[in-house]
Amino acid sequence: MEPFIRTDQFQFIKLQTQILINGHSSVNDRNVLTALKSLASDKVSNLFSDINAEQKQLVEPIIEVVDSEKAEKYLGKLKPYVIPFKQVTEQTVKKLFPKAKKLRLPSLDGIDLKELTYLGWNDKGTNKKFIITPYKNDIIGLHGTFTPASKKGFCTLCNRHAEVGLFMSETKGIAQGTFVRRGNYICIDSQKCNENLISLEKLEDFIAVLKGKSNL
Repeated sequence: MEPFIRTDQFQFIKLQTQILINGHSSVNDRNVLTALKSLASDKVSNLFSDINAEQKQLVEPIIEVVDSEKAEKYLGKLKPYVIPFKQVTEQTVKKLFPKAKKLRLPSLDGIDLKELTYLGWNDKGTNKKFIITPYKNDIIGLHGTFTPASKKGFCTLCNRHAEVGLFMSETKGIAQGTFVRRGNYICIDSQKCNENLISLEKLEDFIAVLKGKSNL
């Protein structure tokens, strides 16, 4: 069976297992637990619009998760079927960011590509943030100025309360010689952001805003 689970879907499933663990540790009512398991099962099944019988058999045992040990075993069986982030090379960086001549790819040592929805890093020398992410069946690069906020806030991408900074990207305006700046607050730590990102919706909305194609 080929990998079929996106990283954000895997993180969503992880969240559901934690909800089940918390429920079993704090609730004694059998009916409540049954409803909790049913809800988790439905949410996970609804992640996949065209799931086949073999794939369904793999994800269904989430209802058996009652503690951390069972969650670890369940997630361990799913992990081989998570689609890894596409390998990124120095050539990829040069292609996506042709004007950033001295930009270097950050070390990926110790980073699990199956835990990445997007690759993001901060270039302290230029006060910029760079992002490589899948978008509409392609890989794109985003870059902009990045200014850490003085206090925690909600990240536009993962919607978690975290250390954030203002990412601002500049694009050409309609009139010749003009530019438009767009952006929002996102996590300073992109790796933690990936761990909390449980849907592509907000990431894709963010990209659309930067490209000036958002209806928001």
